[in-house]
Amino acid sequence: MRSVVFDIGETLTSDTRYWGDWARWLGVPQHTLSALVGKVVAEGRDNADAIRIIKPGVDVGAEWRARQATGQGDYLDETDLYPDVRPALSRLREAGLWVGIAGNQNAAVSSLLRGLDLPADAIATSAEWGVSKPNPGFFGRVTVWAPGEPHEIVYVGDHPANDVAPAKAAGLQAAHLRRGPIGLTTSAPDADWTVNSLTELAKLLASL
Repeated sequence: MRSVVFDIGETLTSDTRYWGDWARWLGVPQHTLSALVGKVVAEGRDNADAIRIIKPGVDVGAEWRARQATGQGDYLDETDLYPDVRPALSRLREAGLWVGIAGNQNAAVSSLLRGLDLPADAIATSAEWGVSKPNPGFFGRVTVWAPGEPHEIVYVGDHPANDVAPAKAAGLQAAHLRRGPIGLTTSAPDADWTVNSLTELAKLLASL
């Protein structure tokens, strides 16, 4: 094992504030939007479909630009990180592993994550690569980007269909993190490891 690559949303960062901001913008209770996000994701749909349910016919991109125009653009700060992120990533680097962060996010998130000065060797997003999970091309990029042969790279994520299954299909090892609505409600029997926290994962991989 030479590299560990992490998904972003609901692996390193919580989506709580993100969807809370959308709920306030749309004028609905946060729990309503959260429930709809869980519903569409469980059905294998784009999570933006939750917004379309609340506002039928909406152009989500245009709605996002309208939010930006009022100062509600992308931002990340320390409160968006799960508390186990920094210590876990640091422990893996101390164990001699290369640590990467790569997930389905817009390009702005890369610079925002870099601004947090996380203990990672490299950060990338699907927008920068021009391909999103679960497309095999995304994991093809991971195998070129992260040091080591595919079987020496571990991909870590909460989503069995978007993270674990395509990572395994690409020849990577995969860790399923039981975190967030998807991670807690769906199983990943093909994962090499299933863990309840990044602390648990870091201890396990460092011991190997």
